[in-house]
Amino acid sequence: MTSAELAPLDADGPSKGLDQISLLSSDERLKGRPRLCSDCGFCDSSLKLLMSQTCTFVRNQTSEIEQRLHGRTRQDGDEGRFGIFRAMHAARMARPNPKAQWTGMVTALGARLLELGRVEAVITTGAAPGTRFKAQPLLARTPAEVLATAGNKPCLSPSLGLIDAVREQGIKRLAVIGTGCQVHQLRVAEAELGLERLDVIGIPCSDNVTYPDLEYFLTQVSRSPHTVVHHEFMQDFRLWMRHEDGHVERLNYIDFPMDKLHGIFPSSCLSCFDYPNTLSDLTIGYMGASLGWQWVMVRTQAGEELFDLLRPDLEMGELSEGGDRTRGMPRFMERLSHPPGQKRPPLPIRKLVAFLQRSRGPKGLEFARAVVEMKLLRNLNYVRSKFPRFESRVVPAHVYATLAPYAELYAQTFGRPLVPTPEERGPL
Repeated sequence: MTSAELAPLDADGPSKGLDQISLLSSDERLKGRPRLCSDCGFCDSSLKLLMSQTCTFVRNQTSEIEQRLHGRTRQDGDEGRFGIFRAMHAARMARPNPKAQWTGMVTALGARLLELGRVEAVITTGAAPGTRFKAQPLLARTPAEVLATAGNKPCLSPSLGLIDAVREQGIKRLAVIGTGCQVHQLRVAEAELGLERLDVIGIPCSDNVTYPDLEYFLTQVSRSPHTVVHHEFMQDFRLWMRHEDGHVERLNYIDFPMDKLHGIFPSSCLSCFDYPNTLSDLTIGYMGASLGWQWVMVRTQAGEELFDLLRPDLEMGELSEGGDRTRGMPRFMERLSHPPGQKRPPLPIRKLVAFLQRSRGPKGLEFARAVVEMKLLRNLNYVRSKFPRFESRVVPAHVYATLAPYAELYAQTFGRPLVPTPEERGPL
C-alpha cells in the first residue's frame, strides 16, 4: 500500500470533542447502548438482549469468571496486576513475519489451529480495504486468511458481531483473537454460543480509539503520518513508529502534546481494568519482555496446549526485571490530580525526564507492573470523576488490592480514601 492510498488525515481535532465522554454518541448504530461502550460487536449479534448480563461496563464479573476458569481467585502479587497465570515466557518467532507488529506469534497460532483442524474458524481483525489501521473483523476459515491479518489495528473493532455468522455456518470449534472487553463478553455468554470448543487468544489492550481519532493522533505525533506502517508504545518510554521506507521514528512519552490529545480516548477504554486480558487462555503481548521479544502468559490448560502448538516455531528468551516502579508513582499521582490536557513542560525538563526514564526507570517485568498500576490508577480516577455511580459495578475488587501500597499517598494527593466508603459506593 502506498501513502496515496491512505485516507486523508484530519488534523482539526478528535472526532468527538475534547471533553465529550459519551463514545460516538452521534452514531445511530450505537444508540441505546450504555455510555461506556467499546463497540465490541456483541450488540450487533442476535445475543444483544444478553448485553446487560454480559457487558463488563455494566457489571464487571472478572472474579466470578476466574473462579469458573481456574477454581480460585487471584493470589497476592503479580496475579493482582497480570491476572491468574500458570507460566510466563519471553519468546518470539524464529522466522518472524515481516508484516506483523512484532514477530507474528498471534496470527501464526491462529493459522496453526486451522491447519491442525483443532478449530473450524478464527475470529480475527484485519484492516479495511484502502487503509492500514481501520479495524475490520473477519471470520477466517483458512490459515492464509488469518496470516493476512497480521499487524496491529489499534482501533475499536466490533468483532463479536460475527457471532451470528459462527452460528449460521454451524461452527462448533472456534478460536477468538480478542481484546479484554470482548473476552469478558465471550466468557459470560459462553454457554449460549453452542460451541464444543472455544480457544481464546488474548491481546493486551489499552486506549483503543476510533479510526478518525487514530488518524488525528498520528498527525500530532509523527512528522510523516501518512507513511506510518506500525506504531507501538515501547518499553523504553518512547512511541516507535515504523515507516514505509523502514526507518523508525521515536517520540518520548514526555514529549506527547497532551493538550492536543485530550479527548481522543473513549470513555470505555478509560474505564477498563483489564489491560493484560486476564480472562483469555493465552495472552500474547510485549510489555513485560525486553525489546524485540514478546511476552506470553499461559493461563489455562487450553492455554498450555495452545502454547505447545506454537513452541516448535519459537525462540525462547529470558524474562528479567530492573528498577523500582514505586519511585515514579508520587509524580504520576500529582499529574493525575491536575486538570487533563495540560501543555508539555519546557524542552530541557522533557529531555531530563526522558533520560531518567530510560536510564533509571523500571525495566522488564517491573515496567509491566508500573504500566498496569498506572493504568489502574488513572482509570479508577476517571470513573470517579466522570461516572462515580458506576464504580461499584465496573471497578473489580483486585484494583483496590493491587493499589493498596499507595493508599496513603492516594489519600494525601486526592483528599479521599483509595477504597470507597459505603456512602461513596453507588448502587449495585
